[in-house]
Formats: sequence, structure tokens, C-alpha cells
Amino acid sequence: MFDVPLFLRHKFAQVWALASEKLTSLEIGCVSSVMVTELLSPSLGHHRSPNHVRPPILPGIQRLCLSVDYITDTMVSTISNVLLSLTHLDLRDAPLIEPTSAYDLTNSGLQQINQHGKLKHLSLVRSQEFLITYFRRVNDLGMLLMADKCANMESICLGGFCRVTDTGFKTILHSCSSLYKLRVSYGTHLTDLVFHDISATALSLTHVSLRWCNLLTNHAIKNLVSNTHLKILDLRDCKHLGDGALRSISTLPELKILLLDGSDISDFGLSYLRGVINSLVSLSVRGCKRLTDKCISALFEGSSKLELQQLDLSNLPNLSDNGVLTLAKCRVPISELRMRQCPLIGDASVMALASMQVDEDRWHGCRLRLLDLYNCGGITQLLFWWLKKPYFPRLRWLGVTGSVSRDIVDALARNRPFLHVAWHAEELGSNQWDNSHGLYMHDYDEVDELEQLLEEGEYIDEEMMDVDNDAELL
Repeated sequence: MFDVPLFLRHKFAQVWALASEKLTSLEIGCVSSVMVTELLSPSLGHHRSPNHVRPPILPGIQRLCLSVDYITDTMVSTISNVLLSLTHLDLRDAPLIEPTSAYDLTNSGLQQINQHGKLKHLSLVRSQEFLITYFRRVNDLGMLLMADKCANMESICLGGFCRVTDTGFKTILHSCSSLYKLRVSYGTHLTDLVFHDISATALSLTHVSLRWCNLLTNHAIKNLVSNTHLKILDLRDCKHLGDGALRSISTLPELKILLLDGSDISDFGLSYLRGVINSLVSLSVRGCKRLTDKCISALFEGSSKLELQQLDLSNLPNLSDNGVLTLAKCRVPISELRMRQCPLIGDASVMALASMQVDEDRWHGCRLRLLDLYNCGGITQLLFWWLKKPYFPRLRWLGVTGSVSRDIVDALARNRPFLHVAWHAEELGSNQWDNSHGLYMHDYDEVDELEQLLEEGEYIDEEMMDVDNDAELL
């Protein structure tokens, strides 16, 4: 791990000339496209003679993940031609200004991808982090040219291709018969027609993400679920999907992760998921404004042998403490619970979770490792009384509002050194699609507070006395 901006451009390439030939995977979090191109170019720079040709840099690289300022034709062409063993290419950019033609990806650049025919995974994403911008110089022709050389591709991720229509996306689906993972974000022209005849293809998709594809309706999901082996389905921010989509999703027997943020689903619609709730490991309904407390009973009442570990109920204006009480009564074995920005959630919810027992375990709230209550309307300092031992012994991450007393937070930190309290509105946890960067997963296998409690037996909780006093005053 090192800081790329510390290197002068010509020094950067020289440093990588020393890299081991055995290096197979390289990830750089922030680097300019010019530096990447110069790194992989055959000449070491202006200080060498024009006839000097260096040996190949990084000859064994199979997996390359880069976050750059601009994804350009020149960079893509250089990567594709020089890295002979490349099987996994992941490129993401975040432009500060709208790219010019010389610093952008076009149809010509897409035609250069996979020159050696070994690529299995391709990800090209234009981030909206600093500027609302897209790959405006790529259209359906670019997808056709790329698909012609990517017939053996197994995973494709495309983000920000605003000029690609159903024709271009269908070309990918019908050309890449080995495709099992498809991710499209900001597909502004992607409609239901893309999946109209998907059952006629040889595809067996298991991972599908269609985020910010606002033209999709329930009909698209009805056709998509002909891939009955779907395990991950990410439909976040597809605002026109409703209960009809849930009815179709209920037929997927192997579904593990379902993300429905911002969709138009109802409490009754969630009852369709009864058929798959026993197999689900992660469910997110963040920002589904029509949901109320009844959605909890619609999902969980009467269910048994649940495997659900991650549940996101954030930004639900009609979810109250009563809904969380129902959740606790159903003994859902959740390890990560997010309820950010819920104005009706208060201390009573924390009390209910603290008292929840799963599988007759005598340790209260023992399954929760992450609890995000940032900006919940009814949370007071009384919350911290319920966070002292022996409650929530496995809790590692806690999200609270920034207005909470810092003294109380510090007292909690001293009392529970393995608990990280976030109070600046930051999101907790890792992305469901990619746990490789896990922000907190590494803590799970470290010292377990519950095991300490079992070993120590009875204890006197002296450091939380001040917190108790504050709670009594409240």
C-alpha cells in the first residue's frame, strides 16, 4: 500500500519495473489515466533513447482494478494489448469536469477490449461522485464491437452508458452465452424489451444488478426470473417496480440477496416473499415509502428457520417501534440491522432488540454486530443504558446521530473497546456485491466480547455508571 500522488510521473513507471513477475493481481485506488498508460507503454520515457525497449511490465497480471480520473481509449487500448494474461479488468472513473474527446471512452476504445481473448470479467463504470456525467461517446455500435470479442465473458458491469439502448444491451445478452453476472447502472435507455426474449437465450444468470434503471417495470422482472438460479438481485432505485415484481421474485428458490431500495412496493406485496424468506440472507427495502409496521409481520410472522442476516429498513417514514417489537418477537437472527432516518424509531426499539433472544440463547441481543440508528427521531441518551453489558455482546458497529453527548460516547468506547461508534452520518458496513474491501468484517474474527463474558462470569460495570446516572435523570 502506498500513495500514488507521491510519485512523479516518470518515476512511477520506473518503480513498477522492479515488481515481481509473479504478481497476478493489482488494485490502485487513485491514479491518473496518463500514468497508467505510461506505466504500460513500451518506452521508459524521454530520458531513454528512442530505440530502447524495456521488457514487459507486470507480465503475470491477471486481475487489474483501477480508479482513474478518466477512462480513455488510449488507456483501454494499452491495457488490452500489453497485459497478455488479463482475465479480470475493473475500471472506474470519476471525472471532475466533462471529458473532452481526447480523454474519453468511445466506440473505438471498446473495440480494443479483450485483444487476447482471455478476459472473463469486465467492469466499466463512470461514477457520479463529483459530476453528473456519462459515457456520451459510446452507443449501440460500441456494444456490438465489444460483444464481438467478448463471447466467453462471464461477468459484465456497465455503469453510465446513457446512449446505449435496448439494442446494445441485448447484443451483450445474446452474444455472451457464458454470462452469469450482469450489472447495469444508470441505464437511462434500458427498458423491459431487453429481457423480452431472455428465456430464448442459453444464459443462466445468478447475479443481476439493474440500479438506477428507471424505465424498468414489473414486466421486465417477470421475464428476468426465467433464470431460476438467481442468487443476487439488486433492483435499487428502480422506482417503477411494485408488487408485481415481488410476485415474480417469489418464484426464485435460490435467492440469497434482494435489494429493493426506492421501489413502489407495499406491505401486502412483501407478503409474496414468504416463499423465499427462508433462503434470504440479505434484504433491503430502504426508502420504500409505502411500507409501514405491517411489512414486518407480512414478512416474518409464522416463519421458521430463517437465515436472514442483513436487514435494511432505513428511510421508512411510517416504521415505528411497534414494527421493531414485532421483529424482536419473531426472533429473526439478524446480525446487521439498519434503520437510518426513521423518524418514528426511538429508545423502545433498542429495548426490544436488547431483550431479543434467538434459539433460546441466554445472551440478549447477541446476534447483532451492526446497528445503525443514525438520525432516528425518538432516540435519546437513554439508548446508551441499553448498550452496556450484558446487552449486545457481539456489537461491533453502532451508528447514532451527531447531536449525542460526546462524553457518553467516550464512556461507551472505554467500556466496550471493540465497538466502533459512528456519529458523522457515515454508512456502516460493506457493499453486498463486493466484500473485498470489508470495513468491519475483519473485526468479526478478533476477540469476541461474548466469549469474554462467558469466561469472566459476573462483573461490575463501573465505567458506565455515569451513563446510568444520565439515563436516570432523563
